[in-house]
Amino acid sequence: MRIILFTGKGGVGKTTVAASTALKAAKEGKKTLIISTDPAHSLSDALDLELSPEPTEIAPNLFAQEFDVYYSMQKYWNNMRNLMNTIFRWRGVKGVVAEELSVLPGMEEASAFLWLEKYYREGTYDVIVIDSAPTGETLTLLSLPQVAKSWMTKAFSRKNIAVKTVTKGVKFFTGVPLDKGLEEMDDLFNKLEQVQQVFLDPEIASIRIVTNPERMVIKEARRAYTYLQLYGYNVDGVIINRILPEKSVGEAFKYYIESQSKYIQEIEESFKPLPILKVKHQGQEVFGMKQLNKIGTSLYKGKKASDVLYLDKPFEIIENSKGYFFKTKLPFVVEEDIDLKKFGDELVIDLGNRRKSLMLPRFASFLKLEEFRFQAPWLVVSLVK
Repeated sequence: MRIILFTGKGGVGKTTVAASTALKAAKEGKKTLIISTDPAHSLSDALDLELSPEPTEIAPNLFAQEFDVYYSMQKYWNNMRNLMNTIFRWRGVKGVVAEELSVLPGMEEASAFLWLEKYYREGTYDVIVIDSAPTGETLTLLSLPQVAKSWMTKAFSRKNIAVKTVTKGVKFFTGVPLDKGLEEMDDLFNKLEQVQQVFLDPEIASIRIVTNPERMVIKEARRAYTYLQLYGYNVDGVIINRILPEKSVGEAFKYYIESQSKYIQEIEESFKPLPILKVKHQGQEVFGMKQLNKIGTSLYKGKKASDVLYLDKPFEIIENSKGYFFKTKLPFVVEEDIDLKKFGDELVIDLGNRRKSLMLPRFASFLKLEEFRFQAPWLVVSLVK
């Protein structure tokens, strides 16, 4: 099985690119599922079809699904939902509020993970394409197993609530047996950790970053790339979407075209050696199979949509006793050409007349640049507390 997740800033066109990729994979003979994990679903709009919380076949080899957290909880994790709902009511939370609280923080993302675990275990599909929420929510999804376990440890810690005592008390007051809910919750965490290991396997899972040739979008794409590398996920490509043609545009777009060329060059340099795929602006709203097929064909010229486009670790962050080592690959460079400065969570590398700006995790804002050294092809930067 291959899993391909698309992420990027909200509004960059992730849904269009994801749907085009899924359609291309299906046409290549792969049984493909495209799923949306974004609570503000737009996949059905892009496909111009009604979708449901269950997979629906929409074309030969192509299935689509839009997640619904309440549907997922009701169908697969109802015992756990009842456990949370009953405990909240027993603790004095009333009515609709208790029902809402029974959906754990991150459960929208968790339901996505658990569906994926089911499909992977059953071998249902050859390719799963994920149209994810904007970058921040995607990072929440990918770090969810640790976050969820931490939340539940605090919520049900022995210092606050002895779970068995509480459940016995709840059963006494309400007559509801809740052991199954606890078992289901434990099973949920195990499955979350299992599917995370699948995502960390670069032969199975790839993440592709969608961006536009615009300053703010590029900055968020860089930051997303940094965090994804930090968590150990394989990013195998960057897609530049909505590139306006240099010709056939009016005077009003002259400045935009000039800045666009500069930003495309910046993306190519910033994310090198990742493959950079490009999608031209279609000049109209994109929805329906015909337009998605056109984009998918042009996007993956000479490649299969489900291929692993790139396998490498362009940079690493390694913790040590003093702080962190940051390592990045700089091929075809000599140490004399390198100048390096740090501004907050940004690392600026000057190579002669070229400049590369790398966004570090936010905690790096509080670290000091101690030294750097070049061990070809690696630049090693020491950041201390």
